[in-house]
Amino acid sequence: MNSSSLIELETADGIATLWLNRPEKRNAMSDDMRTEFIAALEHVANDKAIRALVLTGRGKGFCAGGDVAGMERRMQAPAGEVGFNGWSRQQRVHHTQSLLHTMPKPTIAAVNGAASGLGADTALACDFIIASDAASFTWSYIHRGIVPDGGGMYFLPRRVGLSKAKELIFSGRKVELEEALRLGIADRQSDAQSLVADAQRWAAEMSQGSGTALALGKTILNQSFELSAHQVFAQGSQAQGICYTSTEHRESVMAFLAKSSAKNGTTK
Repeated sequence: MNSSSLIELETADGIATLWLNRPEKRNAMSDDMRTEFIAALEHVANDKAIRALVLTGRGKGFCAGGDVAGMERRMQAPAGEVGFNGWSRQQRVHHTQSLLHTMPKPTIAAVNGAASGLGADTALACDFIIASDAASFTWSYIHRGIVPDGGGMYFLPRRVGLSKAKELIFSGRKVELEEALRLGIADRQSDAQSLVADAQRWAAEMSQGSGTALALGKTILNQSFELSAHQVFAQGSQAQGICYTSTEHRESVMAFLAKSSAKNGTTK
């Protein structure tokens, strides 16, 4: 782990913990930080020894959203370049959020403080959210005259319903922990001191099963609101065919048969 990095990555017992490490800016996402974030997410996705990911922030904040200084620099670009520069930046934002959302293993956001704008979207891009007493969520884009660009318009309605998502996005108001738990934005609560450890234990629980089945199941579940039942069955059939050939499935079946044979006093 390099403490001078904007992203820190630790791995222990198959669980990767990724720290947003810009505490003096409440972990606002700069372009350099995003570059490191992308590299870390790609590493986690490709390392077969890593079974799950915990994402959290250093200092008092989880992530304050996009870097306002970067916004200022973009506005100072020549008028003819602003649009294309913005489009190019959006490609990187979407690539980052997609890497997190489609990670082929369980992901847990351990929200240690304010998650604002892109920070709130980044938490929602994870499979699960555990939050400390200091956590809050704000889809504050409206205060900057922009729309949620980190997936909030996709993820938030799926957690709280369309009408409530509109209310939170249109108002940009803060959601404290109690309301976040009630609405289903956060899944679990933890003390600040034990937040990361609790998230790591939860990640270990969620990743005990077959990595093959987890990855394939997650891919289908991520699309299940858009697919018809027929399409879910079709993709499930294809995924099951792959699972049938996996080492995990074979070892599980053979272990069950051996246990049954021993119990019945027979051998195979």
